[in-house]
Amino acid sequence: MLTYQYEARDAAGQRVKGTMVAATEREVVQAMGDRGLLPIRIDAARQSAPVFAGLKRKKPPNGLVMARVYRQLSDLLKAGVSLLRAIEIIEKQSEAGMLPEALADVRKAVADGEGLATSLGKHPQVFDELAVSMIRAGEEGGFLEDVLSRIADYTEREAELRGKVMGAMAYPMFLSIIGVLVVSGLLVFFVPKFEKMFNKLRAKGQLPSITEWLLNTSYFMQTYGIFLLVGLIAGGYVLLRWLKTPSGRIWFDKVRISVPKLGSIIRSFAIVRFSRVLGTMLANGIPLLTALRIAKDSTGNVVLSEAISRAADNVTTGASLADPLRASGLFPRDVIEMVAVAEESNTLEKVLVDIADSTERRTTQQLDLFVRLLEPMMLLIMAAVVMAIVAALLLPIMKMSSTLK
Repeated sequence: MLTYQYEARDAAGQRVKGTMVAATEREVVQAMGDRGLLPIRIDAARQSAPVFAGLKRKKPPNGLVMARVYRQLSDLLKAGVSLLRAIEIIEKQSEAGMLPEALADVRKAVADGEGLATSLGKHPQVFDELAVSMIRAGEEGGFLEDVLSRIADYTEREAELRGKVMGAMAYPMFLSIIGVLVVSGLLVFFVPKFEKMFNKLRAKGQLPSITEWLLNTSYFMQTYGIFLLVGLIAGGYVLLRWLKTPSGRIWFDKVRISVPKLGSIIRSFAIVRFSRVLGTMLANGIPLLTALRIAKDSTGNVVLSEAISRAADNVTTGASLADPLRASGLFPRDVIEMVAVAEESNTLEKVLVDIADSTERRTTQQLDLFVRLLEPMMLLIMAAVVMAIVAALLLPIMKMSSTLK
């Protein structure tokens, strides 16, 4: 509900001013008419924000939350609930953040006669372009409930896929961080305690090379470690800024899909997203060119997006979709062949969803195997580094003890 300030004339022609709480401006006009007032001006009153409101940035809802929103909206509409009432119910159930505010604006716009897709499109951080385009097609075709259900299915699958990838990579990342911290701690705090003990051997030139290297590395870390850390942070910041530029993004995306083993997994997941988005949109009656324009951005990879964009250009000239995708060299041969057969049989939307499902299952298995192999390899590397440090410290001690004998 919003607070509106109004100025109107009463039955005697006198100017009156006041405030009124209502959901939309239309409700204010109706209420004023019931009171015999002729509105002159109606403005939504500005509400004072908390002092520190600007310091807390609201986060957009995640995929599972949005899937639940689309599913609830579909179920409510199928049950015969009006669109305005359905939006209001979901708005009241939403947690704090961007979502309830966006739904409130959508409800107000729909109440004023605006289409649902147009209203949702004003909040791209909450409702993505795919959902808006499919909802627009559903509104025009009269199958909005089915479209919302399909969007919910797609959003759930994408959220599950993202969760699988993040969950699989969480432990290797944790091992990497712990390994760096352990080795750094040994070099900075533990190794220096042995330096005085090894000074005699160093003066005689009898200090093993590995121990000499270890002491020099430890000295470097103690003296320049803070500068190295600052340099890494500054370099990382500059690198991140550069990666946000078009040239940096292209370079990074090329590297990502070129890394042995991991690159093929990343590329396969990108193809899964593209195939599922394109197939879902085609199944809902969205034209191929429009669907390609939206689906190309769902890959999350600029290199793949450019290849799909070139394929879309070829489609406008009457060529098939499979040929330019094959020429790019970025799509697996089996995927290309399935697309070519689907174009001939006019079942592209169904085949694309099947491609997404089968590729996701296969790539998930590859990811699981990759992570299972990566974890022991990382543990072995950590163990080898620690053992090298221990050996570098024990060799001089053993030499000193043999000399004493």
